[in-house]
Amino acid sequence: MVLRRGEVVSPLELFFDLVFVLAITQCTALMARDPTWGGIGRGVLVLGLLWWSWVGYAWLTSVVDPDEGPVRLVLFAAMAALLVTSLCVPDAFGDLGLMFAVAYGVVRAAHIALFVLASREDPELRHSVIGLGASTAAGVAVLVAGSLLDGNGQAAVWAAALVFDMAGPLVINPSGWRLVPGHFAERHGLIVIVALGESIVAIGVGAEAGVDGGVILAAVLGITVACALWWAYFDVSALAAARRLAELESVPDRNRLARDAFSYMHLPMVAAIVLVALGTKSTLRHVGDPLEWETATALVGGAALYLLAHVAFKRRTLGTFSGDRLVAAIVLLALVPLAHRVTALVTLAMVAVVLWATMAVEGVRHAEARRTVREAEHLRHGGE
Repeated sequence: MVLRRGEVVSPLELFFDLVFVLAITQCTALMARDPTWGGIGRGVLVLGLLWWSWVGYAWLTSVVDPDEGPVRLVLFAAMAALLVTSLCVPDAFGDLGLMFAVAYGVVRAAHIALFVLASREDPELRHSVIGLGASTAAGVAVLVAGSLLDGNGQAAVWAAALVFDMAGPLVINPSGWRLVPGHFAERHGLIVIVALGESIVAIGVGAEAGVDGGVILAAVLGITVACALWWAYFDVSALAAARRLAELESVPDRNRLARDAFSYMHLPMVAAIVLVALGTKSTLRHVGDPLEWETATALVGGAALYLLAHVAFKRRTLGTFSGDRLVAAIVLLALVPLAHRVTALVTLAMVAVVLWATMAVEGVRHAEARRTVREAEHLRHGGE
């Protein structure tokens, strides 16, 4: 099997991620169909399961060349299984629970099988893969068992399966994993783009009932919020974190950073974007009415969660504390009780104002550091 050498994300990996676009859209649809605390919680739970399956392939394709013939074919098969899994999401807690769990198990099995082949001549990697295979098998088995239950029992067992599965890498020796830092960081950046794309789709879906002045204003505010979320990640944070990952020479330290900052901390970022998308979709459908408690909390609290995830991300990767984002998150959380009393349009506007005010304050306070990071990235890519 050919191991990966270049840092550029391949077209096949981008193609693979397109299936994850559907998975995210289906999670938003699951929440929108039942916008209660329980429905939103189940949507986030399914998103976590799908996220962890995607993370495994991000690590895998940082080791093997995805364009090698046999690998390509297995990835195609995994895409088909992930597609079936995604199609089952809206009824994952109903009649399609078992089918969801089985298809999900196929996605994970293909990932482990490729990792086993890739580790044939690398004892340390093989040892780590065996540990991951054991935790994955146990997690999938619990997931299948949980699919035979109903309601809260199924959700509780699936949550336990996710926690157990995600805890596996914490007890596996990190020195065995192999990754290409630039590729790994870029892959996670692209999946943030995929999630932001869902917030754009939510605007279109929310406007299906018709387009008038209120809907147009809500759509503009929605894209304004999405742009702020993009800016918060890609303007400096992603660049600085990728450089830090590449600079670490210790393999265990680099793998721990990749695990913590990317595999773990990107999940609340993506979940937050999905929650904001849910709130935006509800706003487009009811621009002149207040949002319900649940959707108002999803919109405003989702934006706060996104900023809090960034505080943790920057602390873990750069060792810095983002006080501006923490304050903004607290302000957003304080606005939650107001968010379901004013019209949905006003709530969306409040989120946009807080996010962009935070970006503006950071731009002024950290202008020199921002310039340094962006100039270094420009030079790294051969700029003058």
